[in-house]
Amino acid sequence: MTETIAYINNTLKDLYPPGEIRSFTRLILDYVCGLQPHQLLMCKSNDLSDTEKKEIKRMVERLQQSEPVQYILGETIFCGLRFLVNPSVLIPRQETEELVDRIIKASTGKNIRVLDVGTGSGCIAVALSKYLPNAEVTAVDVSGEALQTAEDNNRVNRTAVSFIQTDILAAEQAKEDIRGTFDLIVSNPPYVMEREKSRMEKNVLLYEPEQALYVPDNDPLLFYRTIARLGHDKLNKDGSLYFEINAQCGNETVCLLQREGYANVELIQDISGKDRIIKAWK
Repeated sequence: MTETIAYINNTLKDLYPPGEIRSFTRLILDYVCGLQPHQLLMCKSNDLSDTEKKEIKRMVERLQQSEPVQYILGETIFCGLRFLVNPSVLIPRQETEELVDRIIKASTGKNIRVLDVGTGSGCIAVALSKYLPNAEVTAVDVSGEALQTAEDNNRVNRTAVSFIQTDILAAEQAKEDIRGTFDLIVSNPPYVMEREKSRMEKNVLLYEPEQALYVPDNDPLLFYRTIARLGHDKLNKDGSLYFEINAQCGNETVCLLQREGYANVELIQDISGKDRIIKAWK
């Protein structure tokens, strides 16, 4: 086992910081060998089979190519729940957990209808369905592959989300596809501007789906404006709208929602102090 840990460290030491390599090592040995951190000290190198060693080597080689460890493992943890992930969906992030946590705290015990726009892996919709058992949750996405992953996560977590494939930018058709009205609309839509690509990490730039990430430089609020206008038809009176946003566009997004007639628009910082969440009322 010592030799295996040394192999992982030596192979990746010029590519990743030490703390991240330690995290990779724990994840890999848990995934391949079923070993928890406290068990590693009791194991020796010859405890690994040839098959396990080959699998570890394969995973390390993929890490060398900057592939996200979540895609290599095929899963991640979000809001304490297991989610399947693959290159058809974004990897759920901590900032989105903060968004979900705020909604759960504000909605616990309420009988509400929720719409998640651009669901991707289904992380927001499934987590809300899991922790708000009185809620009726619907999720939409333009990507059929993403929706398949979301449906798999719905089954894995034994939740009851309803899924609809529709293009939210085709506004009139989306209104027809999404039936009924809702008490809460939430979205973590594409918000990375094209000009920001040069600052993106390779693991995001090379592997995560562009369709779920990027918006044109000349219209960075495209999805927020579209969803806000959808809310005119689909959000009940006194209903709430929650967005995850680009930290560079906080004030602009607030102004957009105010122009669209939303009230009590609140700009909220994430744990890092960056503008990340917006809440508004119809």
